[in-house]
Amino acid sequence: MGELVPVDSVERSIIEIRGVRVILDADLAALYGVETKALTRAVRRNSERFPSDFTFQLSGVEFAHLRRQSGASSQWGGRRYPPLAFTEQGVAGC
Repeated sequence: MGELVPVDSVERSIIEIRGVRVILDADLAALYGVETKALTRAVRRNSERFPSDFTFQLSGVEFAHLRRQSGASSQWGGRRYPPLAFTEQGVAGC
């Protein structure tokens, strides 16, 4: 994990949802070099350790809108659930 990540790579991952700047679970997992499901599992198992504004799950409508905007449905693979969005506080706390 000791490698530095270019700032522009992180900045490209930041999007705005519900008026909040966030990074989606898959992008954050990639930055940390772990699988998305491992990251989300760890967050769910330890939810009591984090503040309520740490993360939120996108609604089905938000996820559908995000898919249409990206134009690359293969990017989302076979996800069963909408992604988690990590707020600035959530990213700093990981």
